[in-house]
Amino acid sequence: MIIDTHGHYDDEQFDVDREMLLTNLKERGLKAIVTVGASMQTSENALALAHQYPAVYAAVGVHPDEVGELNDDALARLEEMCHDPKVVAVGEIGLDYHWDVEPREVQQKWFIRQLDLARKVGLPVNIHSRDASEDTFRIIKEHASDLTGIIHCFSGSKELAAEYVKLGYYIGVGGVVTFKNGKKLKSVVEAIPLTSIVLETDCPYLAPEPNRGKRNESAYIQYVAEGIARLKGISVEEVLTQTEINAKQVYQLRAVS
Repeated sequence: MIIDTHGHYDDEQFDVDREMLLTNLKERGLKAIVTVGASMQTSENALALAHQYPAVYAAVGVHPDEVGELNDDALARLEEMCHDPKVVAVGEIGLDYHWDVEPREVQQKWFIRQLDLARKVGLPVNIHSRDASEDTFRIIKEHASDLTGIIHCFSGSKELAAEYVKLGYYIGVGGVVTFKNGKKLKSVVEAIPLTSIVLETDCPYLAPEPNRGKRNESAYIQYVAEGIARLKGISVEEVLTQTEINAKQVYQLRAVS
């Protein structure tokens, strides 16, 4: 069975059929979904969805593009949310030097403070890093080597992936592994152990082949698992079994059976 470790089900693209998609997941081969916040409001939305649907869990945190809204009061509210039993991670947090919406020093400040929050509440982290590999790894090594979590939508080198694995982090693999131009991620998947990979969609974005360009959804993870199986020369069942174990371990999903 599939656990989608990263989706955004509060997105307006799901307004027409959200309830259908999040109800009776097992009928579509899904065991659990983690819907992830990227701002204060979307974190609240993620938590509300987690309370509405039994097999949905939430990650709460503020994406680097949105850290301009953070202050001590907002961080205190995030901490309150983290104590909810349906919250399984702090995320998505990190650095984004592609858009540079917020100054880099501001991004780094709130990245570190949210890492500190994760430590305080005893939760793993879900890390966003775009065009910021060097600073992301440096900050994690300096401020979060004692934590665990997922490097979401990993886009770095196989060497960098190996360093994260050494620190005990998991590599999030999604639809890009099925793309013809996804050679870099394919090399990462080939190089790192299956025990360090989790499946994710980032839905509604990054739909895998053969649905590339369409709205993504959690059931499409099957194509990601098939891509990983081909790269590693193993069965799809082995990929699904091990990545389910990995997701349960990183998110402490003991209640999911």
